[in-house]
Amino acid sequence: MNTFLPADILMPRVDSMGKWAVIACDQYSSQPEYWEEVREKVQNVPSALHLILPEVELGSGREKEEIEKIHKTMNRYLTNQMFRSYPHALIYVERTLQNGKIRKGIVGRIDLEEYSYTPGKEAKIRATEKTVMERIPPRMKIRYNASVELPHVILLCDDQKKKLIEPITRKKKSFTKLYDFQLMKGGGHVAGWLIQGEDTDAFVRRTEEYEQQMMEKYKEFGETPMVYAVGDGNHSLATAKACYERLKQAHPEEDFSEHPARYALVELENLHDEAQEFEPIHRIITSVDTEELMEQLQETSCREGGFPISWYSGKKRGKIYLDLKKNQLPVDKLQTFLDEYLAENTGEMDYIHGDGVLKKLARQEKAIGFLLPAVEKDQLFPSVMTDGTLPRKTFSMGHACEKRYYIEGRRIR
Repeated sequence: MNTFLPADILMPRVDSMGKWAVIACDQYSSQPEYWEEVREKVQNVPSALHLILPEVELGSGREKEEIEKIHKTMNRYLTNQMFRSYPHALIYVERTLQNGKIRKGIVGRIDLEEYSYTPGKEAKIRATEKTVMERIPPRMKIRYNASVELPHVILLCDDQKKKLIEPITRKKKSFTKLYDFQLMKGGGHVAGWLIQGEDTDAFVRRTEEYEQQMMEKYKEFGETPMVYAVGDGNHSLATAKACYERLKQAHPEEDFSEHPARYALVELENLHDEAQEFEPIHRIITSVDTEELMEQLQETSCREGGFPISWYSGKKRGKIYLDLKKNQLPVDKLQTFLDEYLAENTGEMDYIHGDGVLKKLARQEKAIGFLLPAVEKDQLFPSVMTDGTLPRKTFSMGHACEKRYYIEGRRIR
């Protein structure tokens, strides 16, 4: 059976899609004013806002009350037939970003039996970055008793020949358009088309061929190489997996082969889409003995003829040459060293977007900055399969406002 499949997709029947769609719950977690403005805009009209708990509100002491309200609202929306169901369907999505590029995707469900967030474990779907286990239990409280899921997970396929999503793009004018609107708070524009019938079946056949080709392409990495990578929303997907495993343990006698909790709704995007841009995230170390740090870095992690990385410290600048193993990313080598060094020495590390910002911060006393390259798309899958999950803050897929907004849904109970 395929790993990525059509789903019985729920679409809201609302007067304002602009008020229905809100950004992923894990965004703007240090900016409560963002979510206050969203609540002011939405107020009491039907909205995905009433079905999620923004992470900025965790620790407020009101979580239990808010989660109960979320579950009641989900059930009320279902009872009041606020959703229209499209069985065995896919949704083709076009998201216009701030730079004018259009990011294309397909909404469907994945089989959680084929997904793992455990580093080093072979699975067809894997997390690209380390999962922070402490973030899962609060989310489980929401999902375990929820009747509806709303996805903000973005899954990446390694489709260099562009045979999965692009054929849908070329035929979009023949499909029924389900939504077409401007997202709130600078999120850009989004449009979605319904895919059913023969076109759904054709897409399923293409995914089957793609998965088989990936198994052959990456066979050197084990019996079950990765065929899909989680680009965004891994903690939500990990929560879905944890809830599913908990349900199986609680009911060992039941058959879960077709249980809705076995699956999770995601948006599949092509790693090789021109709109899919990976931005590097640089490292700055402050309040540190820069000379001692550089000496240890040279001794433990560098070699002549290695991978060049530029560094900046005060008025000084130069290059180091990292000793990388096959398929290892420069950020992996550097992050491993910095973690070990700072565990035994003074210093603070931060993650910086933008070359100019890094160079400016590195001018301060007792500071050193490392300018990292962007992750090459061809490196992503082999690197994850070689080293397990990548270091935190390895790359960024767009700005916060370009993360996925909640639109579609699916029943999970």
